[in-house]
Amino acid sequence: MLTGGGDVPGLNSVIKSVVYRYTELGGEVYGIRRGWEGLTHVRPGPELDTEYVRRLDRLGTRSIDRTGGTVLHTSRTNPRRMSPARLPAHLPRERIAHLGSADGTYDLTEVVLGNIEALGLEHLVVIGGDDTLGFARVLVDKGVRLIGIPKTMDNDVQGTEYCVGFSTAITRAKGLIDRQRTTLGSHERIGIFRIFGRDSGFSALHTAYVTSARCLIPEAPFDLERLTALLVEDKRLNPSRYSFVIVAEGARWTGGELPDVGEPDAFGHRRKADVGEALADEIRQRTGEDLLVSHLTYDLRSGDPDAFDQMVGTTFANIAVDLITQGIAGRMVAIHDGRYTHAALPDPQLGVRKIDVARQYNAERFRPQYAGRLGFSIWMEHAAAGSVDGR
Repeated sequence: MLTGGGDVPGLNSVIKSVVYRYTELGGEVYGIRRGWEGLTHVRPGPELDTEYVRRLDRLGTRSIDRTGGTVLHTSRTNPRRMSPARLPAHLPRERIAHLGSADGTYDLTEVVLGNIEALGLEHLVVIGGDDTLGFARVLVDKGVRLIGIPKTMDNDVQGTEYCVGFSTAITRAKGLIDRQRTTLGSHERIGIFRIFGRDSGFSALHTAYVTSARCLIPEAPFDLERLTALLVEDKRLNPSRYSFVIVAEGARWTGGELPDVGEPDAFGHRRKADVGEALADEIRQRTGEDLLVSHLTYDLRSGDPDAFDQMVGTTFANIAVDLITQGIAGRMVAIHDGRYTHAALPDPQLGVRKIDVARQYNAERFRPQYAGRLGFSIWMEHAAAGSVDGR
């Protein structure tokens, strides 16, 4: 079992529940540390390489679900695109020379497959987002038996309405915004709350839903002049003389382009330029208003999970073990139409899951759709939206 990508609250609930359930059935569970790095860098041998592999039992995982993060630690390692600086030091370069690519990186899929065999792993439980599960799909195509569990505070993994960590992120965002309303009101400012969401706006949309706010999402470029007028009007009509908008980091106004910045990570992602500060500058120039920009980032993914993430994480883990014991592999545990199921692993070629703007977002008012929710799931997903081939 391994956790990859960014940490979120609820991962330890998954880990604990897999351990409890599988050991009850007489099996042994091993934790792979630091995500896919654990299976590229481990040194199999007669003695367990505890730097990257640890045996997990009930006693050692008894209380881990009470805290956030992941006891197995994590990384954003992509075994298919390893830079020379990140290659395992113990691997002779002549042994892996044939794995090099034209861009200077190395595809260590072959190494991962060899390490899985050398460790005697019969099944993998892979907990991660699109990138982590994308490599899991590569392994499935090579014959590895594994089950995926989706986690990301962006809630944008294909094939599932819900990912572990999302509820806690929305709960934390609501708390942070509610506390900062007092500062906005005291100084009579317009607030801009930038939130995670590079390619999908689920975090912004749901946070806006529970704070009665306007929001901006990557799926719907917005009219800057209209937004500015609405925020000024909201402030004028508010007895406390403030207004605010929640902005996904990938949101853009019509005709406004902000560059990606920084070096790409192992999966080719670069950081988005700060749309919060850029938007504040534009509104300030147009209105002369005083603005406050607040970044809702790592606070949302730290600390212990809320009750919903603990419940979903525990259930996802038990379904994963059910699938393993039923001889089912190459699937991802999921929620569809508000029900637990299993689905195909995400196809990296299709990108992340997106908001259905027509059904979920009011682009004229920059708000979530509140009306017409009958027949939608608890996460505002329409029953007909998306395809999941759960069996």
